[in-house]
Amino acid sequence: MNPKPVNPAIEVMQPALFEESPAIALPKRTRRTAAQAIEEFGLKAPSKHGKNYVLDTNVLLHDPACLERFKENHLCILVDVLAELDKFKSEQTERGANARRVHRRLTDIFGNSEMVTRGVPTEGGGTIRLVIYDPDACPDNSDQLKQFYRIFPDRERVDHRILAACFLLRQYNPDGQVALVTKDINLQLKARAVSIECQDYLNDKVDAREVSNYEVRRVEVDSAELHRFASSGELDIEEQRRLGVAINEYVLLACGEKQTIPARLHFSGNFVRLNIPEVLKIPDGQSLKPLNLGQRCLIDALLNPDISLVTCYGHAGTGKTLVAVAAGLHEMFNRKYNGITVSRPVVSMGDQLGFLPGSLDEKMRPWLQPIHDALDLLMRPNVPLGPKRKQAKPGDSVAAKKPYEVLMEQGILEIEALCYIRGRSIPNRFFILDEAQQLTPQEAKTIVTRMSRDSKLVLVGDPAQIDNPYVDSRSNGLVYTRNRLKGQPFVAHVALNRGERSELAEAGAQLM
Repeated sequence: MNPKPVNPAIEVMQPALFEESPAIALPKRTRRTAAQAIEEFGLKAPSKHGKNYVLDTNVLLHDPACLERFKENHLCILVDVLAELDKFKSEQTERGANARRVHRRLTDIFGNSEMVTRGVPTEGGGTIRLVIYDPDACPDNSDQLKQFYRIFPDRERVDHRILAACFLLRQYNPDGQVALVTKDINLQLKARAVSIECQDYLNDKVDAREVSNYEVRRVEVDSAELHRFASSGELDIEEQRRLGVAINEYVLLACGEKQTIPARLHFSGNFVRLNIPEVLKIPDGQSLKPLNLGQRCLIDALLNPDISLVTCYGHAGTGKTLVAVAAGLHEMFNRKYNGITVSRPVVSMGDQLGFLPGSLDEKMRPWLQPIHDALDLLMRPNVPLGPKRKQAKPGDSVAAKKPYEVLMEQGILEIEALCYIRGRSIPNRFFILDEAQQLTPQEAKTIVTRMSRDSKLVLVGDPAQIDNPYVDSRSNGLVYTRNRLKGQPFVAHVALNRGERSELAEAGAQLM
């Protein structure tokens, strides 16, 4: 028996509810039909080496490059999956772009093949083929398939057709293993219920520890080293003692429990002191002072001209967006950048209210309201609290504009949705992307590649708050960007774990 191939791109979810039963011998009147189905419908792998992986539609939409990531194994793509991809190809979204990319790649792969169901070799030593499931032409010739039809009688549902095809593939490939690869949790549960091996696509998933631990790493030093760092602002220690610390990672240099100083690992290999002002001053507006260690580290990264990408994790109320916007305004008014662009993905939480009336700006206002709130708070003049009692002058029908609205009219400040960023080149801007955990990895790549010279990109979000059905806490664009670019000299990451919005908000984030 061939050993089970190991593939790093997937995570196994082993079936457990009932054992496999041997295929029943076919009656003579159906043998020829089954033989034709094996040949014409792609039910037989081209070779006995490797494993048969059946790809669900959501895997192809999530990562079109997955067709190249299964090495010596056999990829099976149902024609029903192609039909589902066809529904998305006209969308002017990243999902639509991915569907078109998959279609083009499959066309290139099968371009010179006369029979696409027989399998075409791939660069990794495996094959890729189309599989056809036709319940009328493929007889119910196994106890397992008959039992499956009793449990899931709807044969027109695409998920059920994929599972039925897995049964047939397993029957006609007794020496090879068959596994379904899907990101649909419900389909994973259905597959396990009928003893089909199901696996999650993990090529772009990060280690669970990277999104669960928000604590600042401690690096132990002795008293002399801590005093030397406090006086000079720089400390060089041997590599063994800072093992695992990434470039531009923020740590606490600790001598015992109480003596600690925050530091950042410079790309030269030395720890350097944080360089931040006492407060972030906004002309004619409010001043923002960092309230905890995490915010101080974030401000250091945001104001560092050598760091062009900052990623930030933080629970609700930790000040991610507010600190990023304040730092952007501080840098813009100090003429470090030509302007600020603040954006967020258009992904809603819960029910929507349908189509919104008005112009594009009016339609996008509800989605971008949290950004307007942050700008209004930071750029609001110091005035007494309470209602305004000043009466409008006769004939004065034009309301006074807010300070940030004037900047928007001048093009210095942009607040926009993320829908139209494809194809842009963004030079010399401070670009803040809020709620970045709603992005797919491909969308995050699109944004990162839009940044031109002298621009800074800030991605902030909470991996635990995801409303996008196509990503999770370990595979979204925010954690993917952090994981893939970690260690670059121009990239920094900060995790915020202390809420500052209010005691109520902090209690809700921790206890609810």
